[in-house]
Amino acid sequence: MRAATWQDAWTGGRRAVHLGNVADFNAQFLPQSTELRRLGHHYSCLAAFYTPHPAVLVLPLQIEEGWLRGLTGALDWEPVELHSGVAGEDSTLAEGLAARPALRQRIGELGLPVRPWGATAAPAAKPGDGGGPWGRGGVRSGVLEAVRRFESKAESHVLFARLAAQHPAVRVPEQRLAGSPRELTRLVREHAALGRTVVLKAPHGVGGYGTAVLTAGRVAAAGGPRAALRELTAAGVLPPGGGILVEEYIAAHRRFPDLTFDGVIAEDGGVHAVGVAVMDVEGVHYRGATVGPGVVPEVLAGPARAFGETVGRALAEEGHRGWYDIDFVVDRAGRLAPTETNLRLTGPAVAFMLRARLDAVRGPAGHCVRTIDQVPLGVRLSQSALLDQLDRVAARLTRFGATLLPTIPTAGFEELPTVGVALAARSVDELTAAEAVLRTALLEPAYLWGDLESAAG
Repeated sequence: MRAATWQDAWTGGRRAVHLGNVADFNAQFLPQSTELRRLGHHYSCLAAFYTPHPAVLVLPLQIEEGWLRGLTGALDWEPVELHSGVAGEDSTLAEGLAARPALRQRIGELGLPVRPWGATAAPAAKPGDGGGPWGRGGVRSGVLEAVRRFESKAESHVLFARLAAQHPAVRVPEQRLAGSPRELTRLVREHAALGRTVVLKAPHGVGGYGTAVLTAGRVAAAGGPRAALRELTAAGVLPPGGGILVEEYIAAHRRFPDLTFDGVIAEDGGVHAVGVAVMDVEGVHYRGATVGPGVVPEVLAGPARAFGETVGRALAEEGHRGWYDIDFVVDRAGRLAPTETNLRLTGPAVAFMLRARLDAVRGPAGHCVRTIDQVPLGVRLSQSALLDQLDRVAARLTRFGATLLPTIPTAGFEELPTVGVALAARSVDELTAAEAVLRTALLEPAYLWGDLESAAG
């Protein structure tokens, strides 16, 4: 009998309905603003990759259908039913779906697994919905309770400290809760006086937002701890008031500073490892991830996997079911310092989904995949113009043995225009070469306005 895989645990091996509810999920933990909601809606384009082979895609923003056609061809998907433009800048996906009873009914009648970015409370079911997009049973309360508890960086730290004794390659950073602004100022002053760098964290954050690294030099340059904290609050890096976590700063490994383990907890509570990825973290902000054979040496991947599975079993006991990950900073001695749990899909999950699909349809197994969520553009571009340019760059990258897949095509007309992409190849060296060409191409006007070959040399 074939052993269950993580894909079996995730969807029963079936295609699924993907809900781009990133903004809805974030709203459970973070103060809402138009800017944060818009960011979540852009990131919801990653819903195309919540499983290796989607059946239905429901997105808040309007999407050019050419984007999905291109992905379908590249990934050998069967036809994917697209519903985009379901929400606006001032609404969430749930609010958009509430105004579309026919779409809710359509999703309910399909009888397919429904996979969101993360669990949120389901709206009250309406007659004829068949449970609507949340399924007939909605989201079980134990999952929501686990998500709301362990998405907290304070609660995950307590869990890590309890479990780490079984794992000698894991070191849990010291952490202390500053319950008031006065206590936070005092703790920062004490560390700065000793020349120490500290990490300040709001209990909840997204992609590094809500986190700051504060050196003794930065405290001195600001005019003291109170002034340094005021600057961070004024810049929107940290929320005002108390409740900030003061965490030990870990001097990171030179080659593999940031890793993440992804896993799935099946309905029966069984834990299934998906893999270990190298994350690209700029300062404290997540930018992308790389997965594939040999990307993470086994001396690091093995302990990360073992600890990740231990954490998964503990989360299962607390009622969680579905996707989860644990992020690590690797210290200079190669020990793993766990920093947070995410009881939801994540950016690295996209890389794992794409690797699984490419290995399945192209074979043999062995694809390396790199996701880059924000590649800067040299000019602002509409979706159609951006997709045209990406097609031209993709043709150039085939010479490096690399495949280019647009993942976030909606942010090209923002004030600071970007695009999210995934690159797939047979080696990390090929990925790195392709990424260099891609970044140059999207910043260089010669590429953008039709002189691709001459600019490439």
